[in-house]
Formats: sequence, C-alpha cells, structure tokens
Amino acid sequence: MADVPPLADPPVTIEPRFGEGSRILVTGGAGFVPSHVVDRLLDRGATVVVVDNFITGAKENIAHHEGNPRFTLVEADVAEPLPRVPALGGRFDAIMHLASPASPTDFRRYALEIMRVNGVGTLHLLERAVADGARFLLASTSEAYGDPLVHPQPESYWGNVNPIGERAVYDESKRFAEAATMAYHRDRGADVAIVRIFNTYGPRMSLDDGRAIPTFITQALRGEPVTVMGTGQQTRSICYVDDLVRGILALLDSRETGPINCGATHEISMRALAETIVSLVGSSSPIVHVAKAPDDPERRRPDLTLARRLLGYEPVVAPEEGLRRTVEYFRQRLT
Repeated sequence: MADVPPLADPPVTIEPRFGEGSRILVTGGAGFVPSHVVDRLLDRGATVVVVDNFITGAKENIAHHEGNPRFTLVEADVAEPLPRVPALGGRFDAIMHLASPASPTDFRRYALEIMRVNGVGTLHLLERAVADGARFLLASTSEAYGDPLVHPQPESYWGNVNPIGERAVYDESKRFAEAATMAYHRDRGADVAIVRIFNTYGPRMSLDDGRAIPTFITQALRGEPVTVMGTGQQTRSICYVDDLVRGILALLDSRETGPINCGATHEISMRALAETIVSLVGSSSPIVHVAKAPDDPERRRPDLTLARRLLGYEPVVAPEEGLRRTVEYFRQRLT
C-alpha cells in the first residue's frame, strides 16, 4: 500500500472577541495606521475612545466618525497622566498603544517626545491595563531589528541597533516598550500582545511624512526629481495598510503574547520602488540619488512564520495594486 502523505495543518482562524459590547482605548488613533484600526473596530460594533495629542496625527483621519455615539476623541498626551474625563473613566476591555511619531524625519524633530510616549506613556498605559484587566497591545516595530545581520528577520533575532545614533530614540524606546510590556506580563499578570510592524503604506499617510513612498509619490506628482537615498539598492518589504490592520486585529483577538512580525514579504529596492511609482504616476520626474541617512538599514523583510501559524495571517494586496490606490489618494490630496 502506498504511503499516504500526512494531512496539512488546518488553517488557523482567529474569532473576533473585541467587537460589540467592548470598550477599547486607542492611543494615537488619529495617525495613519491607527485611524484604520479605529475604522475596523467601529465596524465591529466596539466603542472606541481615541487619545491623541496631534503631534503627527490628523483630525481629518477620524473626522468621518464625528457624531458616532460609539466614538470619542480625547486630545491628550499619554506621556502625562490621562485626564479625568468621562470617556476615560470607565473600564476598558482592550488598550491599544499605537501612539508614536514613526517617520525618520521625526527622529530628530520629536526625539524627546518619541522617547516619552514609548517610555513613560507605555508605563502609564500598562498600569491602566492592569487596573482594568484589559488586554494590552503594543505597536512595536521592525526598527527593533536595527540594520539586521539576519535576513529575513524572525522574532527570535535580537537585532543590530546603534544605541546612540539618531534613529535610536525610536529603535531603543520601542525596545524599552517591549521590555516593559513583558515585565508587566511576568510580574503583574498583564494580558499583553506585541506586534512588530514592518514598512506600511496606504491612504492617510501625510504628504510630508518623510518616508520613502509618500516622498516618491509627492515628488512624482509634482514633477520634481524623485530623491533616492544612497545607491538605492537598500530594500524594504512593503505592506498595504489594510493587510497590516487585519494582522493587528488578529493578534488583539488571539491569546498570543508575541512579539509577532506583521507586514508583507514582497522585498523591493528603493531604486525599483521609485521607478515603479514614477511609472504608476505617469510622471517624467527624473530619479536622483542623495546622501544616505545614518544607520539606514540595508535590508528588511519579515519572517512571517509565526504570524501565519498562530494568527492565520497572510497579506493579500499586491504591491502594484496597493501603490495604485495610494497614488490616487495622494493625487486627490494634491489637486
């Protein structure tokens, strides 16, 4: 009798458990990625309270929720004690700490603010999570791997970070936030989850965001030279925002602690990305090379093994389709 191959593991399905009847606090909820998270939570029927100090967030990202009785915006800085307002007075079922400037141009402009929101802010919110018995989800980053010497990057890799470089205010403060989250999990019994977010793009990115995709699109739409740092051979793996949000919410709903990578595995050089965007825009912009930023990683691609096995996560939006949608969003903003 011929050998019968073993059955493949059934696909993982994470059932939503934070929806109707849940109260969820989202920090930085007016930002690019967090505003999309807020949309999906409200779609589920959850009650959402957003706290944002609008250093980099934009009220227009959440303006469409004005008048929704399940949505409240509180303008505040989570690095300070949360204000005593009714929306923050009740118990939360989940706290999603998504606040922090995250663009390389922010690392110098908002260096101390970044360290405070990822340091002091994380500690404040972990205390609240313990008090409420809430699930706490930390948005960490692929920057935790620094300029990686292991490729692709699994969660077991400890990273290669310059602790005193300009990027360190973000890299190291996120690593501190991860350490604090796990300390509260071990010592205080906090129900926690850590997601390491890789390069994400899509509608609601700021025109002057400073990251490669919005920079290239804005320059191409304006007919300006498209500026690629260094040789342009450095790579990123780009993930459309809808895919990322599905992964974040799957982790929130799961019982997993993490850290778990979330992103896409389509790796592309910065030169090729610039060429693709110029083509999608239909621009005649030339591509020029400028000095590379200090400690800019040479390669970055997530190992998604854990996300696939534990969360059933798989990105589905092809890069060209995601970039097309993003170009159209920027085109509308600039006209």
